[in-house]
Amino acid sequence: MERLQKLIAQSGLCSRRKAETLISEGRVKVNGEVINTLGSKASYKDTITVDGRPISIEEKEYYVFYKPEGTVSTVDDEKNRQTVVDFIDTNARIFPVGRLDYDTSGLLLLTNDGDFTEKMIHPSNGIQKEYEVTVEGFLRKPTSRKVERGVKLDGEKTKPAKILNVEYNKEKETTKFNFIITEGKYRHIRRLFENFEHPVTKLKRVRFGSVDLGGLSKGEVRILKPHELKQLHVEALHNRQKKKKKK
Repeated sequence: MERLQKLIAQSGLCSRRKAETLISEGRVKVNGEVINTLGSKASYKDTITVDGRPISIEEKEYYVFYKPEGTVSTVDDEKNRQTVVDFIDTNARIFPVGRLDYDTSGLLLLTNDGDFTEKMIHPSNGIQKEYEVTVEGFLRKPTSRKVERGVKLDGEKTKPAKILNVEYNKEKETTKFNFIITEGKYRHIRRLFENFEHPVTKLKRVRFGSVDLGGLSKGEVRILKPHELKQLHVEALHNRQKKKKKK
């Protein structure tokens, strides 16, 4: 017997946290009976349905994808635009781990493992995301220091970040640099630098935790290697423990 929300997450339908919401809303049935109490247990032999549709436990799949610009980080799109799952040849119900904006390219993980997704995107686990950023104008050190220390965005101070490998293009009057963050608000990086009058002209994620793009080209995908998967779990655990010690 397992907690119901865990079984739903293991089906690849959604994260465990989302599953808890579905249960609380009375959208989950076990053997025809509505279950809306968190902590309720079930087994793989039970018939579990969400919104009337039965779930099935799939073999876990994990992918590394080089997302091109002009694709959406969703499973379906109401505007009929190309989605990131269109590039993955599988029958599993995969979904992106977090998201990249429509006009942002770079590394995106996809999986049908809801627990893994929750662990990778939860703020307390502090998984690093590294981007190559190009902005208009010349980004100077005083501005860089402010950004690295954290500034107000959506009424909250952003977490400490790092700016590395700064290059100035005098002809185009732009600045290119690497930017490392451990969070991801809506259009986080673009809005952050727009606040300092440095609109982002190009944005590409080059690393997620210890996983990088390697030799992938835009639109290409590969299976996440077992040692990479293990390392991501280790990083999340280490970051969480480190945060607890600071408290």
